[in-house]
Amino acid sequence: MENLKALILNCSLKKSDEQSNTDALLKDFTNVFDNKQIKSETIRIVDYNIAYGIADDMGDGDEWPKILEKVKQADILVLASPVWLGEKSSVSKKVLERLNGSSSETNEKGQPIFYNKVAGAVVTGNEDGAKNAAGDLIFGLAQLGFAIPPNPIAYWVGDAGPGPSYIEAEGYKNEFTQSNVQMASHNLIHLAKMFQKQPIPAEGNVSE
Repeated sequence: MENLKALILNCSLKKSDEQSNTDALLKDFTNVFDNKQIKSETIRIVDYNIAYGIADDMGDGDEWPKILEKVKQADILVLASPVWLGEKSSVSKKVLERLNGSSSETNEKGQPIFYNKVAGAVVTGNEDGAKNAAGDLIFGLAQLGFAIPPNPIAYWVGDAGPGPSYIEAEGYKNEFTQSNVQMASHNLIHLAKMFQKQPIPAEGNVSE
């Protein structure tokens, strides 16, 4: 069996030269992947020129095809977003729309291209809305063909209203968040290993 690959898409509004609370929580995932010998890569989406649209390539310098190719090569996808006004970020919505642009593409069995890949979600914020945001992300990923394991979500939010976010509030000390990191990351790995040994059969789910 080949080594598994995990791709993490950080949909923060901040570029890589800015500190990201979402990225800080994602490091807890990469630590688990590293310990399990899972090769992982984290991409800050706003570092790239990603066009709006629902297609695999919008042209005119669109850099989504570079990221899409990494998604296709990955066994595990983690989609991460901050909370703004109780919602997932506009960047994460754009990612789902661009992934939807490949919904008609199929694998060698005729199944949707994202079959036999597993996905989870990570959300951070200093206001309520984490479960709402994560639910949107998980639903979108499932509709596109990704498999969702049990407990696929890890999140952290602070007190209502303005206040310290994950890094400043030392969210890494939160037992509930860390418990969910462990469940989500390990369950993603377990399910990916299962699909590597026994992919979803084509019966009933191939394009005609």
